[in-house]
Amino acid sequence: MDILGKRKIWYSFSSALIVIGLIFLIFQGLNFGIDFLGGTLLEFGFDTQVSNEEARSIIEELGYEEIVVRQIVEDEIQGVLISMQELDPEEMVKIENAFQAEYPSIEVLRTTMIGPAIGRELMIYSLWALLLASIAIIIYVSVRFEFRFAIVAIITLLHDVLITIGLFALLGREVNTAFVAALLTILGYSINDTIVIFDRIRENMKLYRNKPFIEQANTAVVDTLPRSINTSMTTLLAILAMYLFGGPELQTFMLALFIGMAAGTYSSIFVASPLLVTWQEKFSPAKR
Repeated sequence: MDILGKRKIWYSFSSALIVIGLIFLIFQGLNFGIDFLGGTLLEFGFDTQVSNEEARSIIEELGYEEIVVRQIVEDEIQGVLISMQELDPEEMVKIENAFQAEYPSIEVLRTTMIGPAIGRELMIYSLWALLLASIAIIIYVSVRFEFRFAIVAIITLLHDVLITIGLFALLGREVNTAFVAALLTILGYSINDTIVIFDRIRENMKLYRNKPFIEQANTAVVDTLPRSINTSMTTLLAILAMYLFGGPELQTFMLALFIGMAAGTYSSIFVASPLLVTWQEKFSPAKR
């Protein structure tokens, strides 16, 4: 199977996906949630467990949308933390009364306004987290392999992140802290899958010294192909099940994870190793 010989096809496919995503990102932008734009946090305690769906339905009946509900269990208090659009005091009282009508023992634990400034800080911290993770990956891969492997790994990760962000822009799905957490998870998963192939390429470079680099790399990709596909399919099926049955609070995280891991599986096979071959042709033509 000559996967690397058709690398121009894979480059074209990846470029098309990234360009489409960037077009939507530039002209449509991302749908930032209240984690980044600011809003209201309401925390209620109950003497019985109130599910996310029950809390959500009470608020939706009042006409509000874009609500994030999380379960809070601490110091023997069962409660829910609700994030939603900015509310005035009258609206907060209306929501509290709606809950009190259903659960008379309700206790208001917290009402907090999150300003846009906090959202901007959160965005800066998120970008720093992605940058530091990328630097750590460059150092690790450079030490374990070679510098060119590290650069190719970072380009591959950038490919996965851009496709995930672009598809979120295209779909108009909400971007929140769960999305950032998913991006960091994607970095870890994708680099792990790529390193498995890099390991096999390094072994083949020792075993098949007299063969051209493209053959060494192609053999490595073909040898690891069943492992990559089987691992990714089982992981993606589990993520899909969580997306469908895990509730609205998990959907942003699971959707980003699904897109990112699918892109990571594709890129580890069809982008990372072809880029190494291209690097070899451009910068070390004598060692082809």
